[in-house]
Amino acid sequence: MGWLITKYLITATIVAAASEIAKKSDKLGALIVALPLVTILTMIWLHVEKQPIEKIANHAWYTFWYVVPTLPMFLLFPTLLQKFSFWFSLIICAVITVIFFWLFALVVKTFGVDLLR
Repeated sequence: MGWLITKYLITATIVAAASEIAKKSDKLGALIVALPLVTILTMIWLHVEKQPIEKIANHAWYTFWYVVPTLPMFLLFPTLLQKFSFWFSLIICAVITVIFFWLFALVVKTFGVDLLR
């Protein structure tokens, strides 16, 4: 149980620190959250918890494919935010991301990458 609490505290601290830095500097905050910190932490936790290398490798592989269809959201959100409320813009972006993901999954499946199973 101590390990689980430590893992949560380290992970939460990094996320909280990123949001605090973003309050002070838009660019530095964006750079920090653009880094794959959650993915790196997840791979570290999987390794420390003695998961097979295949599982860690698969995590990295699928993370790449799942990130690609989320990228348009970061271009759409600032534009939507100028026209709509924060929450409505976020909901629109979430719906668009799901649609993009589904379409992207259909396209990459033709190349042998199955994201929906």
